[in-house]
Amino acid sequence: MSREQQQQRRVSLCEWFAQTPGRSLRAMECHALRAIWPTLFGKVAVQLGSIGPVDLLESCNAPVRVLYELPGLQESSLPSVYGLPEALPFDTRTVDIALLPHTLEFADDPHQVLREISRVLTPEGHVVVLGFKPFSLWGLWRLLKRRRGLVPWSGHFLHLTRLKDWLKLLEFDLVQGQMLYYRPPLASETAMDRLRFLDKAGDRWWPMAGAVYLLVARKRVAGMTPLRPEWRSLPALGKAVARPALRVIRGG
Repeated sequence: MSREQQQQRRVSLCEWFAQTPGRSLRAMECHALRAIWPTLFGKVAVQLGSIGPVDLLESCNAPVRVLYELPGLQESSLPSVYGLPEALPFDTRTVDIALLPHTLEFADDPHQVLREISRVLTPEGHVVVLGFKPFSLWGLWRLLKRRRGLVPWSGHFLHLTRLKDWLKLLEFDLVQGQMLYYRPPLASETAMDRLRFLDKAGDRWWPMAGAVYLLVARKRVAGMTPLRPEWRSLPALGKAVARPALRVIRGG
């Protein structure tokens, strides 16, 4: 895929996140990230790709926060560096936190992107991945839409099991994760508001049916024992963030 085609796909993705249902999904993803950032530490945080003019690293503890984006795109107030996600310009072991907001779905070589993340992360550095689940209500929707070439349905939805395997091969330990968003991807804002109750019900009764996964993994230090990942529920939007019960979910 040419650089111009990659740029257009990312522009289309940002436009989709500015409309229904992308806007409400982005709000939930921002809410989930705000709950995670206080648990991650480091000096340098890099976000690979944007999903609109929002600062996803706003609550991150890192004093240096950078957006790495395709050339010609600027959808954030963060200081920006431009290039391709498969060839990061950062030195080895210089980044403490890497955020991939739906970056892998639209990369030419998602495995190479993760290899680059592994290279630039410091020992015990963290990668945070937001991705669309292929086996979900949204995944079924994608089967109907992808032939039209519409974003985000034209992206390569990466199976959670495959992502876990790739991270394990790259010597990452899975730390925690959660599923997000159980409403169908309808274009009516009124209908989406009425179906808000599905997010609570889905997290309780069918957690693996969430449209999006949020995964946190840590770069392993040689000799350390791999950790058992924790999957947790997402507190309701607009409510105080209490520490929820943690549970392990197998599969993807």
